This record gives sequence, structure tokens and C-alpha cells, in this order.
Amino acid sequence: MFNRRNKLSFGSKISGILWPAAGFRRAGRYLLHRLSRLPGTPYALAGGFACGAAASFTPFVGFHFILAALIAWVTRANILASAIGTAVGNPWTLPFIWMWIHSLGNWMGVSSSGINVTELNFPQLFGQLTEALLNGNFSSVIDIAGPVLWPMFVGGIPSAIMVWILFYFPLRKIVESYQRGRIERRRCKETPPLGDI
Repeated sequence: MFNRRNKLSFGSKISGILWPAAGFRRAGRYLLHRLSRLPGTPYALAGGFACGAAASFTPFVGFHFILAALIAWVTRANILASAIGTAVGNPWTLPFIWMWIHSLGNWMGVSSSGINVTELNFPQLFGQLTEALLNGNFSSVIDIAGPVLWPMFVGGIPSAIMVWILFYFPLRKIVESYQRGRIERRRCKETPPLGDI
């Protein structure tokens, strides 16, 4: 009943993830609308989204949903909103996020064994990590990942805190305004015109 009339090919689905058919602006407005319509207080919704955005600034790719949900649960924010917030870490932004947190970790004094962030080949690095994990060679995992992940982890902590703050305060005002407007619109519908009384 709710299926598409013309099914999308696999390539179309992948390109839709990388470049939304409706455009990034409309996709962003949809996310904001979706967030505002979730049940919860402005703190819970804005805090949840901010938790998801903050989790995206950690090097734990593949665990962002879990990490965001855990942070949201600890801070009593909305867990579903935290899942929406992880959209901040997407194929367009993750390379820049990784370079930023790695550079910040190096600047904070965490050595990356002479690795230049501009020369890092993340797909190759993750390929080597996956191969080492599949072979059960955990000492290779530490040797491959340690010099890169440790500075990213250290640089990710202050970045995540700043991102949480940058997203939370504007979103809280937007959600408060949206919820106030919904209450007013509902009140206007429930109040009959003076001529009908």
C-alpha cells in the first residue's frame, strides 16, 4: 500500500544517500520538522539531537547510534532525537570531521607517530582494520589503529562538547517556538467563532 510505484534501483538508493533528490536544504528542513514533531520537552528533543551530533565527532564509526543513545539516556534526553542527530556525521561531513579531530588531538600534544593528516587514506586504513579484525589479529588492529585513533579520540572529546553546545541552544529555541505555534493553532481550531456561540 505504501510502496513506491516505480521501485528505485540500488544505484539510485546510494546516490539518494549521498545527494538527496529534494536537495540538502529541504532534507535539513525535513529533519528539523521531524525533530519538532517528536513527543517531548524542548530540552529532551534539542538535547537528544545535540547528543547525536556530538557522537558524530568521535572516531567510533559504526557505533554513533549506540553512543548517542547512551549519552541521551544519561542526560535524560530523547533517544530517538539522538538517532536523528547522528545525521550530522554523513558521507559529506565525516572526512572533514576526522581530519579536524585528528589535527586537534595532535595539537593537544597526542603524538600520531609522525602521520600527516592530509596524507591519511581513511578507506585504506579501515580496509586494513577490517582485514585484521576478520583474521582475528588483534595485535595488528592495535598497531594499525592506535596511532590514528588515539589522537582522534582525544581531539574528539572537546569537539563533541562544543558541538553539543552549538546545536543544543539554537535547537531548543526553535523547538520551543514550534511547539508554542502548534498549541496556538490547536487552540484557534478548538475555539468557535463568535457568531457560532
